[in-house]
Amino acid sequence: MRWLGAYTSSMIGDNVFYIALSWAAVQAGTPSQAGLVMAVSAVPRALLMLGGGVVADRFGPRRVVIGSDAVRCAAVLTVAALLFAASPGLWLLALLAVVFGTVDAVFMPAVGALPARVTGRDQLARVQGMRGLAIRFASVVGAPLGGLGVALGGSAAAFALAGMLIAVSVPLLISVRMRELPADDTADPADRTAWRDLRDGLRYIRGHRVLAPLIAAIALGDLGFVGPLNVGLTLLADRRGWGASGMGWVLAAFGVGAGAAGLLLTLRGRLPRAGTLAAVAILGGSVAIGALAFAPNVVAAAGVALVIGLLAGLSGALCGALLQTQSDPAYLGRVSAVGGIVSLGLAPLSMPLTAAAIGWWGTGPVFVTSAAVCGLGGVLVLCVRDLRRAELPR
Repeated sequence: MRWLGAYTSSMIGDNVFYIALSWAAVQAGTPSQAGLVMAVSAVPRALLMLGGGVVADRFGPRRVVIGSDAVRCAAVLTVAALLFAASPGLWLLALLAVVFGTVDAVFMPAVGALPARVTGRDQLARVQGMRGLAIRFASVVGAPLGGLGVALGGSAAAFALAGMLIAVSVPLLISVRMRELPADDTADPADRTAWRDLRDGLRYIRGHRVLAPLIAAIALGDLGFVGPLNVGLTLLADRRGWGASGMGWVLAAFGVGAGAAGLLLTLRGRLPRAGTLAAVAILGGSVAIGALAFAPNVVAAAGVALVIGLLAGLSGALCGALLQTQSDPAYLGRVSAVGGIVSLGLAPLSMPLTAAAIGWWGTGPVFVTSAAVCGLGGVLVLCVRDLRRAELPR
């Protein structure tokens, strides 16, 4: 529970941080400059995440997560102090965003590798469910907290709040007892370099009968999912006249569905036939994504979004648990890094393409095409025998 508390506090701090960053950037520059500040953190995150996986495997995910949270906390609190004293301008905010993105490149693979140290392999699905609940709770609580901080004391107060929330995770993580996992004894430590570790990790994933097709399936699912549920939903709500409130109801319904999936896995702990169930959830979610574009009103769209959230939450948690249980412990950080690049590097590229395609062809054809791409991930799982038959440990 201390690990879950640390993770939740860190995630809430992240949400508050991005609210503070966006507000400070808007106040300090033009909308286009503010957008650039918000986007600049994605560059080091995408470029350095593979290296972050190597760092997590070399030094251990617990040590890396604690160090990352300490650095993020110090950076955010430093900027908060500077903003209290003066108005340094956009350059400081851009520098903070770069630092945050760079640290995230190490933090995210380490977080992905940490659950295997917290619990046994038979409980990893339950832990994935808890992570899903923590992420949903953080997104619901973080935005209002960030807004409250800005309202009471401006961006500086919101940054200070974010730093304190991230700081809470550090002593909690230090107090968590971790399981020791066997290390990779196949390589001579004297011959190990970061570049060799990276190549070995990529070679390991490429040759694995379950991990390689699973990561490909996750990539297809995310590429078909991210565009419609982000920029696509905004454009759909605008064209249908649902307004911001209508879009909010649809997003809230999605969050409820995803939270329900997390709660199910938290309570059940293990679901049988995990590979097949993940494929069915991906296929069902893809059909729901296509149907969203044809919802006649906000109520129907919210109902469809609820189904999407439930199935996407279920498939995401199952795929995450399979990644961890199928991976050799020595490669967990690098496996998590590759999965993170797929979700955080490749999938967001679909958002501008989705927006442009909707401008050309409309919401219906684009949502259906995205659904087909997402569905290919489920088809791939069903077509690969070892992945289709993959089970979570008892």
